[in-house]
Amino acid sequence: MYIGIISDTHGSLDKDVMAFLDPVDQVWHAGDFGGGTQLYSHLATLKNLVGVYGNADGYDLRAYCPRYQFFECEGKKVLMTHIGGFPGRYDTQARQLIHAYRPDIFVCGHSHILRVMNDAYYNMLVINPGAAGHQGFHLVRTALRLRIEDGQLSDMEVWEGKK
Repeated sequence: MYIGIISDTHGSLDKDVMAFLDPVDQVWHAGDFGGGTQLYSHLATLKNLVGVYGNADGYDLRAYCPRYQFFECEGKKVLMTHIGGFPGRYDTQARQLIHAYRPDIFVCGHSHILRVMNDAYYNMLVINPGAAGHQGFHLVRTALRLRIEDGQLSDMEVWEGKK
């Protein structure tokens, strides 16, 4: 399966990001959609969407997206939440979820900083796609694409755009 991973759109999903996501089969959005339910609904009509709400998302969006998602994709267990952290510096709630679910892939957002790291302690890949939207302190917008087939990850690509 070809996956696009984004976060922190904050109501902005422009044509450059959409062009990067165009060939993917599924989009994972790690929270802070922004813009109420409008951006969520638009993206869900275009792609198979798995999303979680972020700290900046209102209660209207929270009716559609949970705080975290745990699911399987092509033989990999995936845990996604908005505020997560990274190896050695996980948010308390994220650490509890990681310990409970033992995912192969942990996806989070919030920091607006692109990170892809291996966590040897939990034996998982940690992915933060950075921020695809314009709002925030980041200078470069980012998104990711990757393939997951038969339990193997491959072809990871990073998109970068000007803020």
